[in-house]
Amino acid sequence: MSDTVILTETQQERALRTGAATPRFLQGVFPFVGRGLFDLAPLDDSLIYTVPDGKKTQFVYFRAGNACDALVYFAVAVNGTPIRYFPVGPNADIHVVLAIMEPHAASETMSILIAAPRGATGTMIVDAGLVESAQ
Repeated sequence: MSDTVILTETQQERALRTGAATPRFLQGVFPFVGRGLFDLAPLDDSLIYTVPDGKKTQFVYFRAGNACDALVYFAVAVNGTPIRYFPVGPNADIHVVLAIMEPHAASETMSILIAAPRGATGTMIVDAGLVESAQ
């Protein structure tokens, strides 16, 4: 019996390996003050990405750490409308690899928003991955 292992490469992995796609990241460590659980707000301007002309982008994963004593949640918004929500418990972290990855067209703006109980303060660690490719 052979010990041969056959690895299959996804279309996205092949595109990244060959340079047909480019990884993009929205990441950093940010202080925050909660405005209320129903009041989503941008966490930082560096967490805003606009899809370049002639490109499409897919949001592929989200990681976050919550260094405060309250439940918070993040939302990924496209053109200001939330499309994904990620709750993060007190002093906890998450890593979500998305199973459904819609392509977003040129000029669409993707941003990461946060909501937390009014007055809650702390630090958030964010690492979101996107893959940009030709349309």
